Amino acid sequence: MSLLTRALLSSAVALAFSSSAIAATELTVYTAIESDDLQKYAERFNEAYPDIEINWVRDSTGVITARLLAEKDNPQADVVWGLAATSLLVLEKEGMLSRYAPKGVEALDPKFVDPASRDGQDPAWVGTDAWVASICYNTIEGERQGLSIPTSWEDLTRPEFKGHVIMPNPNSSGTGYLDVASWMQLWGEDEAWGYMDRLHDNIARYTHSGSAPCNLAASGEAVAGVSFAFRGARLKSQGAPIEIVFPEDGVGWDMEAAAIIKGGENREAAETLMDWAVSREANELYNEGYAVVAYPGVAQPIENYPANITELMIDADFSWAANNRERLLEEWQRRYDGKSDSQ
Repeated sequence: MSLLTRALLSSAVALAFSSSAIAATELTVYTAIESDDLQKYAERFNEAYPDIEINWVRDSTGVITARLLAEKDNPQADVVWGLAATSLLVLEKEGMLSRYAPKGVEALDPKFVDPASRDGQDPAWVGTDAWVASICYNTIEGERQGLSIPTSWEDLTRPEFKGHVIMPNPNSSGTGYLDVASWMQLWGEDEAWGYMDRLHDNIARYTHSGSAPCNLAASGEAVAGVSFAFRGARLKSQGAPIEIVFPEDGVGWDMEAAAIIKGGENREAAETLMDWAVSREANELYNEGYAVVAYPGVAQPIENYPANITELMIDADFSWAANNRERLLEEWQRRYDGKSDSQ
């Protein structure tokens, strides 16, 4: 082969790779999905759609929500995927979501789909899975400290738990906010604030991550961490000395959901991601960590989850939680923020 032929062939190969790179569509996706799950979801999506290159922007629910609201007039994200439905309702109220009916959305459990779809509109958002509040209790530290396992939320306010409880800050953590909102719905606002006043006396610190309290309980840095069931179940399966407590008075929950941000430049790729996010394949992946998913018939029992998990979940009013979010967070911060971790 002549030098000229080799040069031309090399140029052709380089051009082919260059064209392939140019052809790839870039999509910016904001998410609060747990890092270990996000990697798994991203790999599976990339296998199916290698021509879509995703720029993932991940942080906790409160941080992602605040960032999206700050960018309202100059949106940087194309899609938000894996953010609390209560946050997406806030974004919808601000007119930031672009309606789209993903392929196969009609197969999902209706409670996971924007209720506007029942009136003939395309949904502004679609849910994927539900995460449930729980308490991670370290059995070794609990026995060493002489603390019996809690069975209710009120048990965390017992005097012997003083300094042994960790909870997420609801301003930055979706898990923290679902706790606050669910207590309000369980007991009414006056009683819920009274409960949180008593709980605050026993709190060692408020974290900015919903999974951190369970991680800290698993490592023995706390006896009880208010967290969510998926994280506790995974840690217990890995050998952590914890019990996952689902308080008998009811547990709050929220759903992870996805939506297209209005004003994005890559609509076709955004729709492709939405189609995949509600697919049976994606729901089977969600079920590896979450006992409740949007696609009926997919969910299989999850190790360390109770079989009656759906019976323990309160009748959550997501609209109320979204509409009162700013007011509740301001009051929570005024009362309790002094024990929060620094950012």
